[in-house]
Amino acid sequence: MKTRKTQLEEIAITMIPLVGPVLGRQLISYCGSIEAVFTESKRHLKTIPGIGEEIASQIARTGQAFDNAEAELTRMERESIGYTFYLDDTYPARLFHLPDAPLILYTKGNLNLHPERSVAIIGTRKPTPYGKSVTEEIIEALAPCDITMISGLAYGIDITAHKSCLRHDIPTIGVMGSGMGNIYPDSHLPVAEKMMEKGGILTEFTYDTGPDAVNFPMRNRIVAGLCDVLVVIESGIKGGSMITASLANDYNKDVAAVPGRKIDKSSAGCNHLIRNQQAHLVECGEDIIELMSWNSRTRQQNFQTDLFTEMTPGEQKIYGLIVGDREKDIDTLAFQSKMTPGELAAILLALEFKGAIKSLPGKKFMGIG
Repeated sequence: MKTRKTQLEEIAITMIPLVGPVLGRQLISYCGSIEAVFTESKRHLKTIPGIGEEIASQIARTGQAFDNAEAELTRMERESIGYTFYLDDTYPARLFHLPDAPLILYTKGNLNLHPERSVAIIGTRKPTPYGKSVTEEIIEALAPCDITMISGLAYGIDITAHKSCLRHDIPTIGVMGSGMGNIYPDSHLPVAEKMMEKGGILTEFTYDTGPDAVNFPMRNRIVAGLCDVLVVIESGIKGGSMITASLANDYNKDVAAVPGRKIDKSSAGCNHLIRNQQAHLVECGEDIIELMSWNSRTRQQNFQTDLFTEMTPGEQKIYGLIVGDREKDIDTLAFQSKMTPGELAAILLALEFKGAIKSLPGKKFMGIG
């Protein structure tokens, strides 16, 4: 269990001016631990790539950051807000290997950040009746597939998807571009509270952070990073949904889009993604199930059980890590398994021969079943 000192250090490092996720990782890596970041000399800090005089000076003067962290942690404890740091086992494995992933995620509710299958559904804030209908039909079709649905709690397609998940008892997570003290829009607070029973909300922003425009592109990268497949339902040619789709493609996620008529401005973005081979064409939930090669949980569990009887303990460990997500890269597997490169390579090869996994481009592996 973490000490309060460690908790304060993990929160405080995110409050140092000019230190974002990339530099934060750089600091911890070079210093050896988060504690060492705050005890290292300014002279040595300046030698770390990306850390110059100004940032080193900011780190050397961290009194204010720790005061702010103390206030943040006290409020979190009072309001049942949790958090996960990027070095924790609870941190989402789907995000961990992304270079710009947040150092910290604040959470509220009953969130499973390691779901077996995750779908992000996003789209315009001003959907047509058709867009809302398609969203609801897709959610209903995906309900038997043991998914967790991720969206941005925004007007339009986002909130339609969240509400549909509540009706079908599907865990759903709202990723916010503001702090826990500023759920936006505030009219969606009742929905957010219901989501916490089976799912919840998360954000990288501190409690009092408002819904500033600059925060939403940052929010979008978390939505893209947490999903196995991102589905765009109605989007203009520009906007947050198109940015999120681009990020998902950069992260090697599957991207799908629901097409519309060429005269429908609300579908121009979806048609553009499909036309330029940046998204798979899907018209219903069954198309997504087929795209992702998903089946029912019972069939998959039986498949996994049969495989496990043929595996060594080491193979079971690695297979379990891979099937926890739809796919996993070799660096994340090495970090989570604590195996040597040679041991890991031998086990991955054996699992491929047994038909338990298959290799993907970019040194990634996907569980079969």
